[in-house]
Amino acid sequence: MEKEYDIAIVGAGPAGLTAALYASRYKLKTIVIGELPGGTITQAHEVGNFPSYNAISGFELGQKMANQVKNNGVEIFFDTITAISKTQSKFQIKGHEANILAKKVILAIGTKRRKLELKREGELTGKGISYCATCDGLFFKEKIVGVVGGSDAALSEALYLAEVAKKVYIIYRKENFFRAEPKWVELVEKNKKIEPIFSSNVIELLGETKLQEVKLDSGKNVALDGLFIEIGSVPERELFEKTGLKLSKTGYVIVDKEMKTNIKGIFSAGELNEGTFRQAIVACAEGAIAAHTAYEEIKSDTTKK
Repeated sequence: MEKEYDIAIVGAGPAGLTAALYASRYKLKTIVIGELPGGTITQAHEVGNFPSYNAISGFELGQKMANQVKNNGVEIFFDTITAISKTQSKFQIKGHEANILAKKVILAIGTKRRKLELKREGELTGKGISYCATCDGLFFKEKIVGVVGGSDAALSEALYLAEVAKKVYIIYRKENFFRAEPKWVELVEKNKKIEPIFSSNVIELLGETKLQEVKLDSGKNVALDGLFIEIGSVPERELFEKTGLKLSKTGYVIVDKEMKTNIKGIFSAGELNEGTFRQAIVACAEGAIAAHTAYEEIKSDTTKK
């Protein structure tokens, strides 16, 4: 039997949970459908730029957000949404288990981790290759690891790994950490366990049954027990295209200042939006705007009847 809601929020990260919080205060029947409460921020070792906390783990911050939403009466359902379609005046949202109807939809599913796209990357994932230091870092206690990337996330992961590993290399394709916040750069430069390798790309993964070393385009080989990939993320383009949303050339959703998409009744918030400064605080702001716009549309639709 299908359940009906005023708003269905697809995604349980900062954008989706903030949208749910606001929707609950507007007294709208709301459901959040996501794969992980708190979203990918839960994988961050430390969040130090979110208002109210000097420092907090991403997992704890995500849990606090999810618990606040639950305490306001919003249902959180764990599933992966595979299709969104319009049925007369409502939207039908289907997942592996979910099958619901909603007057409005807020998309907040974030992005997925970008891969190196190297031969044997899939084969060695879980055997030295990882995309989450918080998840897998403790497996490399007193070992030698590398981090690929030069963003805030990459430097943060390197600092966390330096707490458990014997040695941490940061392998970055640029000449310096031009993308990262100066605070993260300062902490990395002060850490004696961390050694940057600039102007380098990993071009080959070596090892018989597990990762043992990587080959760089400089011709150098680096012996490693583990390699953590932190080179950004890409949007879930397939679902968007099937839904008929207007996308940018790079696959991000195009919205206006009210978080409206080209499809009336569907809104989008967070990292999947084109041009977004990809930070949790921005995702939260966009989630709040999307919920408010959806609320105003529902009021307007009710008045017209």
